[in-house]
This record gives sequence, C-alpha cells and structure tokens, in this order.
Amino acid sequence: MKKFLLFTLIILGFTILSAYMAEKTDLMGLRSMEISASFDEQDGKLTLSWDPLPYPCFYKVETYSPTTGLVEGEPEAKFWGSDYTMNASYELPSSAIPMNYRVTAYGMFGQLTDPSRPIENPLHTKQPLSPSVISHYVEEHPASLMPFLVWHSVPNAVCYEVELLSGKPAQEGGTAADKNNHLESTQLIFTNGWQADLKKYANRKFIYWRVRALDIHHQPIGEFSPTEELYIDANLPQPDHPLLNEYDQMPNFEMPIYPVYQWIPLHNIERYEVELMIHPPAAENDTAPTADAAWRKVVDSATACYDEYPRPYAGDYYWRVRGIDKAGNPVGVWSDTAHFVVKQQPERVPVAVLGDSITHGGGAVSNSPAALEYSYTTYFDFPCLNLGRSGDTSTMTLQRFDQDVLPFKPKNLLILTGTNSLRAPNLQPELIINDLEAIRQKCEANDIRPIFLTLMPINPANIQFAFHTITDKRWDVKLQQVNNWVRSQPYYIDLEPYFYDSSHKVMDTKFSIDGLHPDVLGKMLMGEIINQHKDVFQP
Repeated sequence: MKKFLLFTLIILGFTILSAYMAEKTDLMGLRSMEISASFDEQDGKLTLSWDPLPYPCFYKVETYSPTTGLVEGEPEAKFWGSDYTMNASYELPSSAIPMNYRVTAYGMFGQLTDPSRPIENPLHTKQPLSPSVISHYVEEHPASLMPFLVWHSVPNAVCYEVELLSGKPAQEGGTAADKNNHLESTQLIFTNGWQADLKKYANRKFIYWRVRALDIHHQPIGEFSPTEELYIDANLPQPDHPLLNEYDQMPNFEMPIYPVYQWIPLHNIERYEVELMIHPPAAENDTAPTADAAWRKVVDSATACYDEYPRPYAGDYYWRVRGIDKAGNPVGVWSDTAHFVVKQQPERVPVAVLGDSITHGGGAVSNSPAALEYSYTTYFDFPCLNLGRSGDTSTMTLQRFDQDVLPFKPKNLLILTGTNSLRAPNLQPELIINDLEAIRQKCEANDIRPIFLTLMPINPANIQFAFHTITDKRWDVKLQQVNNWVRSQPYYIDLEPYFYDSSHKVMDTKFSIDGLHPDVLGKMLMGEIINQHKDVFQP
C-alpha cells in the first residue's frame, strides 16, 4: 500500500513538474498561438466559440465597448467585466450597444497565451448596419397566423419597417421596398418586435419578411435585414398575450428605482394593464388579476408602462401585462411573468443621481428607461443608484427629495434637473435656481455632498418635430443664468460645452434625436465626462 502511495505521489509530482516546465518554458509554443473566434446565434442568444488549445487550460473572456473618444483622458474602451470557462465557447451576455471581447488561455501556473485581438460582436458592427432577426419560422417550426416577428434592437432607432414579400427580393439589403414581390409593409413599429397578421396568407405555405431601422424622419438607419422565409401553419394556436421585451438588456441589468415595464404589443391593441407582485402569480397566462397585487395600472401605451412609485425596498418583484380593448375588457390572457430583484443597499449609498427623464433614462423618442443603453449611469466606472424620474420639473425634483433621497442618505448626490423648467414659456430662471438652492440646503442638512451638473443645451426645432411642443425663445439665456449658478457651487461637473453643434447654439443632433434627451452617444459622453471628475466625490 505504501509503495502504491509513493508511486502515485511520484507520478503526480512528475505530472505537475511536466506541466510547470511546459507552461513556464513554453515547450509547446502556446504563447505564439493566436485565439480566433466565431459567433453563432440561436433564438437571440449569441455564443462565442474558438479552437481549443492542445493543452489542459481554462479561458478568460473579457468584455469591452468603444468609448466616444470625445473626453480627454478617457480610455479607448470601457471594460464591462470578465468571466471564466473551461469550455472553448462562451454564451455572451445580451447587449444593446457594440461590444468586443478578448479571450486569454490560462493553465495551472498562469497565463498561457496573450489576449486575443478584439473580437467584435457582429450584431451592431456589421456594415452596412441592419437588424439581426431573432424569430425564425422554418418549415420544421412554422408560424401561426399571428406570429411575433422579433429582432435585435438597433441603437438610436426610433421605429422600424417590416416588409412582407411573396418571394425573395431582387436584391438583398438596400433601403428600398421590393417592387416585384412586395405584399405589404408598415413603419408603425416602435419597438424591436411586431405581431403580424397573416390571415390573408392562410392558403400559402410560406412568405418572406425583412426589417429595417428608421430614424425620427422615417429615413433608413442602414439597410433591410437579410430576407427570412416565414413558413405558416394555419392550424397552430395564435398568441393572445403580449411578449415580454427582455432581449437586449445591458450587462448586469438592474431595474431603475422608478421601474419601467416594456413589452412587444398585440396586433392593433393600444391599451394594456400591468400588475406588480411580490410573489409569482397563482398560474401563468391565466385570465384573473392577482388578488394581492402590489400595484396595477392601465395605460394607453402600446409598448411600456412607467411606474409612478419608487420601488426602494429590497426583494423580489414580479410583473405581467395583458391587452385591454376599447371597452375596457381583457384581450386574451396575461403575459408570461417577468422577474427583477431590488438589491439591499448599504446604510449610506456611496453615489446616487437625482433628476428628470435625462437621468431616469430613455432616448431616441421611443426607447424607455428600461433600455439601459440610454442611461448615463450605465457608463459610470463606479456603482450608482439612479433616483431619476421622467417628467420632473426642478420643483418636482425638490418636492420628492425627502421621499426618494433621504432613505438612502447618499454620501454623494449628482443633481441634474431643470431642463423641463428651462424650456417652459414664462418660467423664470430664478425659480430653477431657487429649487436647486433648496436641494443644496437639504443635502447639507443631511450630510450629503451635492454635486451639480450643468444643464445641457437643447434643440427647439428637434423638440418641436418630436413632441409638437414650443420651447421658450429665451431658453439659452435662462440656461446660462442657471449654469452660472451651478458653476459657483463648491462641487459641480460641467456638461454643457460638450453638447453644442458647430454653430455653438443648440444641442447637436448626433447627441439627441429629439433635441432634449441624449441618445446612446450622448449618454455615453455624459458618463465619460463624469468619470473624469471622480475626484469631487468624497470617499
């Protein structure tokens, strides 16, 4: 027995020594090997795969995204995190902005290979840009007569156009509808999915479809997606509840403190009922409302519902949605149940942000704060609690200070509010300044460091086109008065200079399609500016 143990130890020692020699002296030439990868997508999930090394190892996968390049001192890429796998493949977390990845091999005694070259996620980096389809209705898995057609969202898309065709188009891609095989199309799709009505094609075995992203003027962003065959089985049951929209969430998704619930709507249904629960419903896809639901609301909105109450209490939350007809009767059944978790916060939150819809999130007109690529806190290099609420004036932000800020008693509070007040006719800048001064006093009375952000310029012409509202002609004078007060404070971060167009008079459209809410590039820029001023935060 002792001889066997001794032999085993000798073999183990020899194995370890051999591994050590192989790794440290690179006997197998591992360090010269370059890891190259490919992508495979199934049902909206993307997998990164590479050739395994001819040696026992594990792999580190790092995730990055390009930065704007507009802020001095900001690195070329933002690091989102890393993960490890023993396999030569890795399922990538969903993302709504361009991402790239690096893969590095590690052995028993350390790093075996250099990090790979940046591997670009093809969903948002292919040229010309076109939506990537998630819903595939092949002959083995056909569609009903009312299928959901779903695709990955395109950053800064305001809406989408779906075209149905009788045959393949003469040319793939492009920006023009096909003349010969066109059946019908619609541009009234304000999220990354659409329930099609195919009843008129019930006698066909299949048709074709494709989709393209559009801007606020309904002009193409890139080209049509590759044409998809859509096989039809008229005998299949038709979906009778909205489809939860959780396809393109940013890494480490957390629901805003004022939640927003979003879905892909039923065909031609514009009213919906949303209920929030602290436990799962008794049954999935039933017709009865939950008796002890924490909150319920009916909204005249096809794609999203804004919760008017903050949800600060740690724990599990569940929500679902159903269609409501014009008479107030339910349409079909409840959707599947979505789940999110509110984390337990420390006794004093290190950093929080307070403000209106610019802080709450959302952008490109039709993208809600649940789309975290449109939140500037997403791009911070530090954890931050988002206390923003859409629709706030500076007075409304002040009025909810005690309710929303004091329970968390943040050490540092970033404050950006007043833009909605700024553009209101006949509202004097002194009112905004008085509100900001009152917020400052409340902060100091509660041992909170107030860090004010200067208001950004707006673009009245774009606001008029997007929202059909008039902006005070003196908005720019009011802006300077408010920002002069902000710059007189002990702690402030100056956002304003970065956002002007070449005339230096209004918000540059490349940062904000609607002239008011910065879109993805604008929110990235805000986050990068604030990252460069972390020295104003107290520990």
